[in-house]
Amino acid sequence: MVNWFWQRRRPSGGVLALRSRGDLGDTTRVDFEELAPDINTFLGQAAYLQLGFFETLSELIALTPELAQKESLSKAAGAALRKHEELVGVIRERGDDPTTLMLPFREPLDAFRRATHGVRPQETMLSVHITAGMLDDFYLTLASSYGDTGRRVARILGTDDDRQAIVEIIAETIASDIEWKSLLAMWGRRLVGDTLLIARAALRPTELRLADEEKVEPVFTELMAAHSRRMDAMGLAA
Repeated sequence: MVNWFWQRRRPSGGVLALRSRGDLGDTTRVDFEELAPDINTFLGQAAYLQLGFFETLSELIALTPELAQKESLSKAAGAALRKHEELVGVIRERGDDPTTLMLPFREPLDAFRRATHGVRPQETMLSVHITAGMLDDFYLTLASSYGDTGRRVARILGTDDDRQAIVEIIAETIASDIEWKSLLAMWGRRLVGDTLLIARAALRPTELRLADEEKVEPVFTELMAAHSRRMDAMGLAA
C-alpha cells in the first residue's frame, strides 16, 4: 500500500519520522521545512478535520438505538468538538477568522468524509477511529514545524480522544457474528488509501526527487504501522 501510494502521489523532500504523542521536547525529530504548508493552512485543515469527526459521530449517535452506545459515542464526539474549539481558539488568538481559514478545505474534506462513510453504522464507527487516529498522528508530526503554535496544537491533538468505546463496540459487533470480522477488516484496509491522500494533500505540492523518496516514505510507513496496531487491537487484520 505504501509503495502504491508513492507511485500515485509523491511529495517533496525532507527527513521524516513520527514523534510519539506527548513528545514535545526540544529535539526536532521531523524536518518539514520543505514540506510544511503555511501555518494558516495547517490550522484551517486541522480545525475542520476535527469538526468533521464531530459531525460524523453526532450522526452515528442519532442512528444508534442502544443507550449505552449513544453515551459512548457522545464522549468521542465531545472530545472531537473540544479539539476543534481549542484549535479555533488558537486561530482567533493569532488574529485570524476561523471560518475564513477552514472554508477552503470544506469541499475536499467533506468529500473525504463521504468516501469513508460506511453503508452500516459499524463501518462508519471504524472509519472515524481509523481515519482520525491516522490524521491526528500525522498532524502531531507536522506540528513540529510551527514553533510555539505547533506545540500548542500538539498538546490539543494529543489529549484523550475517548474513542476506546468505539473499539469495544466493534469488538462486540464481531463477537455477535463472525462475518463482521472479515467485512470490517476489508473496510479498514480500504480506508488507508483515502486517508494517506488527505495527509499528502496537507503538504506542499512540489515534485519529489527520486533520491529523496527514501527520506519521505518513513513517515507514512509509521502511519501504516500505527494503523496496523489499531486494527490488531480490535481483532482485525490490517
